[in-house]
Amino acid sequence: MCLAIPAKVTALEAGDMAVVAFEGVKKRISVALVDDIDVGDYVLVHVGYALHRVSEEDAMRTLALMGEAGILTEELQEMKEGAA
Repeated sequence: MCLAIPAKVTALEAGDMAVVAFEGVKKRISVALVDDIDVGDYVLVHVGYALHRVSEEDAMRTLALMGEAGILTEELQEMKEGAA
């Protein structure tokens, strides 16, 4: 399905890259589209890019809604496959 999913920034790397994590899945993404990202921020991730920063509250609410709709598992599987 390939929806954007909120994830927490766990590390910043050179070249506008970062590592994000959710539910044990870690993925290296580009943060070139978002200014002033820090470790601990939540970002909305789509196809390997952070689209924008979101609050932790909004991230948790979005993840809960995705889980209720039954689409969170599919998105996490796509993240896992993309991280491999």
